[in-house]
Amino acid sequence: MLLLASFQFSFGQTYLDTSASLDHRVKDLISQLSLEEKASQMLMNTPGIPRLNIPPYDYWNEALHGVGRAGKATIFPQAIGLAATFDQDLIYRVSSAISDEARAKYHVAKAAGNYNRYAGLTFWTPNINIFRDPRWGRGQETYGEDPYLTSLLGISFVRGLQGDHPKYLKTAACAKHYAVHSGPEKLRHEFNAVVSDKDLYETYLPAFEALVNTGVESVMCAYNRTNDEPCCGSNYLLSEVLLQKWGFEGHILSDCWALVDFFSENGHGTVSNQAEAAALAVKSGVSLNCGSTYNALLDAVAQGLITESEIDEVLVPLLRTRFKLGMFDPVEDNPYSNISFDVVDGPAHRKLAHESAVKSTVLLKNNGVLPLQNDLNRYYVVGPNAATIDAMLGNYFGVSANIVTFLEGITARVAPGSQVQYSPGTTLDKPNVNPIDWSSGEAADADATFVVMGLTRHIEGEEGESISSPYFGDRLDYNIPQNQIEYLKKIKGSHGKPVIAVITGGTAMNLQEVHEIADAVVFTWYPGAEGGNALADIVFGNSIPSGRLPITFPKSLEQLPDYEDYSMAGRTYRYMSQEPMYPFGFGLSYSTFSYSDLTVSNTKISKKRTVELSCRITNTGLYRADEVVQLYITDQEASIRTPLFSLKGIRRVSLDPGQSETVTFTITPEMLALINEQGNSMPEKGSFTLTVSGSLPSERSLQLGASNWVQTQINLR
Repeated sequence: MLLLASFQFSFGQTYLDTSASLDHRVKDLISQLSLEEKASQMLMNTPGIPRLNIPPYDYWNEALHGVGRAGKATIFPQAIGLAATFDQDLIYRVSSAISDEARAKYHVAKAAGNYNRYAGLTFWTPNINIFRDPRWGRGQETYGEDPYLTSLLGISFVRGLQGDHPKYLKTAACAKHYAVHSGPEKLRHEFNAVVSDKDLYETYLPAFEALVNTGVESVMCAYNRTNDEPCCGSNYLLSEVLLQKWGFEGHILSDCWALVDFFSENGHGTVSNQAEAAALAVKSGVSLNCGSTYNALLDAVAQGLITESEIDEVLVPLLRTRFKLGMFDPVEDNPYSNISFDVVDGPAHRKLAHESAVKSTVLLKNNGVLPLQNDLNRYYVVGPNAATIDAMLGNYFGVSANIVTFLEGITARVAPGSQVQYSPGTTLDKPNVNPIDWSSGEAADADATFVVMGLTRHIEGEEGESISSPYFGDRLDYNIPQNQIEYLKKIKGSHGKPVIAVITGGTAMNLQEVHEIADAVVFTWYPGAEGGNALADIVFGNSIPSGRLPITFPKSLEQLPDYEDYSMAGRTYRYMSQEPMYPFGFGLSYSTFSYSDLTVSNTKISKKRTVELSCRITNTGLYRADEVVQLYITDQEASIRTPLFSLKGIRRVSLDPGQSETVTFTITPEMLALINEQGNSMPEKGSFTLTVSGSLPSERSLQLGASNWVQTQINLR
């Protein structure tokens, strides 16, 4: 066998030998590439190499909440909506379905000779940045403001995308945007995010480390600078932390055209030209350039800015990814090649999308009008987002032949003898020009009116996509457009009939007036292709709401620090001392729950001892329903600033009326450690409060109707 391997290597066949080691195959292929070919294989849209039978390949692909930008796919709720499920098992099932569809679509595209962008298997998702400020338009792509929840869901999503085969990746996932990246969107090509070591390791980096430890295949470096270093040329973030400290073995890629920011007039001004930018990125460990800067690698070598061997070093992990995806192996060797195209937007995945949309929906207010009967005489569905698919999608989405709007979902669920009427009533963000308004009068004659309002991707999102945003996708005023509020007031009028406000969007927004006016407030995020059916099932009582807020809703922007300030002081539930509009973790149900019998196996914990914490959860209401049980820890005697609360455990339980279940959490010393000013995790002796609840424990949660909570204390010795 050794002789055979040597013979194959000498004639350029070892990279095709599936019995050879992965590293041997990769190095053999690299040895046969010219410098020009090596540079070309480090661009996002790599050309084919006919003499080696290597077809073209474009690395750029998206799967944030379904296979994106590549035609037919199941559209799941936007990432922030998935986060609102607080359900890591569901997230795993969703991402497994996405990767099934990705594999099926890839093999069909390959058979058709389609090597275009968005046809590959390298997906640039999930976005695990911390949603530190609701003004950021891309916060909808994240799993919210909490590092623990983001880590938990990010791990599940990566595992579902990449599969569990010992040799092959199902698809390749990517942790982005590394690191300390959450606005302002308009300034992202020049912005310097200044952050302390404590905030860096306590808030911004934990999810990235968690995904590296899970085996995420790639990491995307961000546009901005962090502490004066451009993220895609940061010796500290890339070399010292990601590669050396965490031992990341996958490939690093740049955000798209981020390397241009190294030398552009309105960028970072780190280097003078394209060749210097390419050399800096390679020396920093960036294997893949989304953009065209690596076209200058030949010039960089000629100028002595970098060596070919340094290029080889970063090419190794990049090609390793393609080998792990099976791109150089016979199709029949890869079990994922057998996934049928029938799964794409098929019945099983539609059912999963429906479950996800139901579990992501958050009931923020209910004065008793919900659930509604579905056989009332007349329902009125109004508002700018009632019949538009844009309210279903968010950004980075696929398409489907059956995207069910809220109007369609409600219409499909009412009884045959009932009527449904519809009017948009007002535009998304501009006052009506025509002063005549028939719809508010018609609402007075309806038995119940749904006002579907809020945001779409036209107002919030990424730079360049949000065509109605004056702030490049950010939202610096925080409010729902005032014309929508005025319209809601007119619809409510004085008729006394139920008015249900249905809010779409991917972020926190000022809902104080909406809360005061409407009889019920339902937050749907961007719920995906089954969003209309999911909403209808919830409002008519076929499904019970159980979503929880993965972000805090401040009462106003006056409660927040400056947008460009990356200090966590005053931000998120962990450091915000002011009373919010809606707390983190909050969400109502049609049922009620009680928490009791909190027990702890030992009141003292040490480095060698864990503690078991148990709590009895009882459904005290009339409906079978899910409760999202949350564990929070508070350090009562910390010598430095620590979070007011830290989420450290989640359990979703489903209970019949009167049924109870005991939920148990294991408390470890690591869960009690604090992050000091140097960014180091360290245990500190003292007292800790453990709280088990269905929402962030606060007076505001109780005012809004959340369940009470139970607490106990333990001591770290």
